[in-house]
Amino acid sequence: MDLLNQTKHLLKKEIILEWRSKYAFNGVLLYVVSTVFVCYMAFNLNPGFRESQGYPIVWNILFWIIILFAAVNAIAKSFLQESKGRLLYYYTIAGPHAIILSKIIYNILLMALLSVLALIIYSLFFKNPTDDNLYYFLSVLLGSISFSTVFTMISAIASKAGNNGTLMAILSFPVIIPVILVLIKMSKRAIDGLDRSFSYQDIGVLLAINLIVIVTSLLLFPFLWRD
Repeated sequence: MDLLNQTKHLLKKEIILEWRSKYAFNGVLLYVVSTVFVCYMAFNLNPGFRESQGYPIVWNILFWIIILFAAVNAIAKSFLQESKGRLLYYYTIAGPHAIILSKIIYNILLMALLSVLALIIYSLFFKNPTDDNLYYFLSVLLGSISFSTVFTMISAIASKAGNNGTLMAILSFPVIIPVILVLIKMSKRAIDGLDRSFSYQDIGVLLAINLIVIVTSLLLFPFLWRD
């Protein structure tokens, strides 16, 4: 019960702070809009490409590249931007499990909102070639959850190593690459309108990766927190 109450209050704190400053949300939203606009201008240099067979593949890959870097900007600073004084204050009022869970849940909510907005903006600028929009939307939500769990854990580790951004990139690379590959494959099936049963295995893989990352975070973070 203490874990649930602490997690709830810490999550509420994260939401209130973000609502007051809107630093992460506005910054990442600006990045998404500007990146989509630049890509739109580049595509206008070759208007006939939108009718080519390679357009759906490029459309899909470009979207996931935008979401990936948006996740890095929004989530990677979860612990890197926390001051030592604030971390010490957290240490006195809550347990490590509540802190890491609140960060993961908050980042999932933030990334899901940003991903949905990015998909809407992206679809407004570019012709959406997706046949199964509902399933593509599901892949976007699963991608948001996967990016959130992975980058939250890596951010916690990097924050205890002197806020080393290089270390964060090295640690996240072997985990995030399989996630990206599965998401691209799953979303491509949604674009092609294939039967949803073909992607059940991919959904299972993503859920398994998220479960492993969350369990690893709960096991590892208390040891990091002591330092």
